[in-house]
Amino acid sequence: MRLTRTLSLAAVALVLTATAACGDDPLDKKESGSDGDADKGSVVVGGQDFTESAILAAVYAKLLEGEGYDVETKLVTTRDVYVPELAKGNVDIVPDYLAGITDFLNTEANGPDADLVSSNSPEDTLAALEPLAEAKGIAILPPSEATDQNAFFVTTEFAEANDLETLSDFAALGQPIKLAAPEDCAGRADCEGGLTEVYGFEISEIVPLGFGNPQVKDAVTKGDVDLGETGTTDGTLGELGLTLLEDDKGIQPAQNLTPAVNADFLADNPDLEDLFNELSDALTTEDLAEMNVKVDLDRQKPEDVAEQFLKDKGFI
Repeated sequence: MRLTRTLSLAAVALVLTATAACGDDPLDKKESGSDGDADKGSVVVGGQDFTESAILAAVYAKLLEGEGYDVETKLVTTRDVYVPELAKGNVDIVPDYLAGITDFLNTEANGPDADLVSSNSPEDTLAALEPLAEAKGIAILPPSEATDQNAFFVTTEFAEANDLETLSDFAALGQPIKLAAPEDCAGRADCEGGLTEVYGFEISEIVPLGFGNPQVKDAVTKGDVDLGETGTTDGTLGELGLTLLEDDKGIQPAQNLTPAVNADFLADNPDLEDLFNELSDALTTEDLAEMNVKVDLDRQKPEDVAEQFLKDKGFI
């Protein structure tokens, strides 16, 4: 999920979650070593509150705990909440998506109508991202080969009845549709903008239910909306009678998993760069899909799935 998002303060307060106790401002950073147990001080891990991001935040947290840090995890619905806090140092590290954070910072720096600088090339997208991030006091570590692009799905019944395999197939039906997606979908080249301008969909309404969550899937299943947004590593769709449609015109840019770190925090903790590079090297797209299934279908906790992943990879 992944570009500029705008929420009211009240909405932010409702969507913010934290795995540890927070102060008056939910993204205010805690003082280090407040409970006397931390050896290296406190770390705030940020992220978004959909399954995959929650798992990756838990992976980061478990890895940091193993290194002796006192870790607090804070998940929010939208990037425009945590990126400013990452820049200020109230959040220290976030698992993010390469093109997502690139395009967010690009529009912040150059306005909402700025030309996209992300592409299907991870190398070119990273080259565009690094100066944007540096200007905000954010360090970008090398991206993983693991990737999760945004994708759109319909019910399997509808796909089979209309012989749909691609987004172009669906658009060719020429019917107005309702789309369930995050609030920032409107105008985005990888969401409403691309669906309308590249594929030719007529979208009558964007229902802001979020990204890849049960509410989006229920809305598609019940017929309240025609198309829903999730990620390509979503392993729950088949079990729910849902089918991804191929992005045959390539509106989705490179979305490799990329650690984004507050630059001052990384400068104070340089040993973490090698540690997270090793993690990124070990992580695969298949790992993402398997961990998502364990949480979404097997109902395991993200923290338990993260711990098992790190054990299997030899990190803990």
